[in-house]
Order: sequence, then structure tokens, then C-alpha cells
Amino acid sequence: MAEIRLTPTSYVVLGLVALAGRTTPYDLKRRVADTIAHVWSFPHAQLYTEPARLAAAGLLEEQREKGGRNRRHFSCTPAGRAALRRWLSAPASESRELRDPGLLRLFFADLLNGAELLALARTQESAHRERLAALEADASRYSPLLDRKASLGPLRMGLIYERAAIAFWRDVAKRAAKSGTADIRGRS
Repeated sequence: MAEIRLTPTSYVVLGLVALAGRTTPYDLKRRVADTIAHVWSFPHAQLYTEPARLAAAGLLEEQREKGGRNRRHFSCTPAGRAALRRWLSAPASESRELRDPGLLRLFFADLLNGAELLALARTQESAHRERLAALEADASRYSPLLDRKASLGPLRMGLIYERAAIAFWRDVAKRAAKSGTADIRGRS
């Protein structure tokens, strides 16, 4: 067993494997796409490399199929469950991260004219509306449990975030249309 540094992706893999009992990297990718991808993004290729790294450290157990696709199946070891429990019970002290490409573009809005800013705001509002529709479709599948099951909290937060983002971009568009400038801080 090797001592390794565990990352947020490590804990995503440990948690999903612990929930599933036994799973393949492909199943992890599908599960992430259906669940936490709403609130936590990372390269999905890591879902194929991270399980092997965790297995080498003794946190997951790997079993390979004989013949056929030769798929790898992973399950959580007692050491993996202990590491996951320590992480789950520790306060979340890491800095928060909001990686929104539209907000990054907005940072450089002083380089845009009013029409370009208005177009950016409308495009972003539309993108957030599409994302909200997808989240609402997911939420409807879990409707009776949405407010009672803690593990659906990220989905609820995703809904809140998308609604707030729509209101924000609508306000940016309103200000851009009104002033014709790229200043969204409330000054004309």
C-alpha cells in the first residue's frame, strides 16, 4: 500500500464506489454525469485513472473480468471507507470555486461595446435556462424525495444557482440595454 494525496476526485470515486458496492470506471462516469456533474466538474478521464491509483494505495480493491471486455470492477476496502468517513466528517474548509466561463468573460466586459455585452448577457441567460431545464427534468424524477434526502442537496443547490444566474444575466442585459455601456456595477 502506497501513501497518496487524496484529491476531491479521489473522494468522488471513493464515495461513488462505496455507494455502488462494486462498479466499473464506465459506471462511475455515467453516475457522475447523472448526479454530481451538476455541481462539480472535472475531466471524466480521471474516472478511469483514479480508481487504479486508489487501488494501488489499498483504498479500493480491483477485480478484472476474465475474457470478454476484461472490465475492471472496483469495490471499497475498509481503509477506503475510513478515508472517506474522515473526509465526510471534516469541516469543508477548502476555498470555494465558481468556474463559470460567462463570468470570466464578464470580467473583461470593459473591452466590449454595449451591443456585445448585451449579446453576452442574453447568450449566458439562455445557457442557464437550458441548464435549469435539464436540472428541473432531473428534479422531477426525484420529486417526492427532493426536500427530504440530503444526497439530493446538490441538485437543489444547482436549481437555486441556475435561477440566480438567470436573474443575474437578465439584470446585466437590462443594464447594458439601458446604458449602452459595459458597466454592470450599477453606475451609468
